[in-house]
Amino acid sequence: MAKNSAEPRSKKKKKKKNGNVRWIITIFFVAVLISSTISFLSSSLLASSGLVEAFVVLLVIVMIGIIFDIIGVAVMSAGEKPFHSMASKKLPGAHEALTLLRNAEKVSSFCNDVVGDICGVVSGSASAVIAVKALTQVQSDTVSQLIMSALVAGVTIAGKACGKNVAMSRSTQIVLLVSKPIYYIKSLFRRKRKK
Repeated sequence: MAKNSAEPRSKKKKKKKNGNVRWIITIFFVAVLISSTISFLSSSLLASSGLVEAFVVLLVIVMIGIIFDIIGVAVMSAGEKPFHSMASKKLPGAHEALTLLRNAEKVSSFCNDVVGDICGVVSGSASAVIAVKALTQVQSDTVSQLIMSALVAGVTIAGKACGKNVAMSRSTQIVLLVSKPIYYIKSLFRRKRKK
């Protein structure tokens, strides 16, 4: 009897382990794809832009990192209860929100670790490019690089700290806000399949 109850547990552990390995492999390739795409786009935009435009590109990259950090924290801190109520009323995005919450660890890992870290790395290299652009106007290599690095670090850290407070206090609204576009994209694909 004890042997029979032990077998399903070992199978569950094996499935969980295989699922984790699959997730790690998937997230590795997704991270490489996103990183190369963002790096290519940002370097292309930075190469053909002036100092002001380059700074705007840098701010956009930093903001993407902050927004995804907010989503990751909100998904980890939100509870399922309000979404069960919304799902029973067939509110758009409620089922998708529940899916996000049931996969909170993976969603948070993707948002905080993958997108957040990639934006951090890309914003660092973008700030170096902007520092070089500034160097052509202000003849001080060390000062321009220090200022850019300090600004990027300051904006990123302050933005993420502020974002975490918002994510914790408004986690339900943020998760619902994120899940609604997922719902509408899914419904578009369903309509196309029916046609």
